[in-house]
Amino acid sequence: MRPERMQKLKVAANSGQNPGFEYLKESWDDPALQIVIKKLLAKFPQWGIACVDGVLADCNEQQVQ
Repeated sequence: MRPERMQKLKVAANSGQNPGFEYLKESWDDPALQIVIKKLLAKFPQWGIACVDGVLADCNEQQVQ
C-alpha cells in the first residue's frame, strides 16, 4: 500500500495538485508518509491543511458553533 500512496504524494509534490484532506488523513498512519505529507504541507500552504500537534487539520473546513 505504501508504494502506491508514496507515488500519489510524489505526483502531488510535482504538480501542486492537492490530493485531498481525506486521502492525506488516510495516509497519516504511516510514519514514513507523515514525513512526506509534512513536507507537502510546508510546500503548499495554499491547500489550507496543517499539522497541529501531530494531527492533520483542514483549515478550510467551516466550524459550526
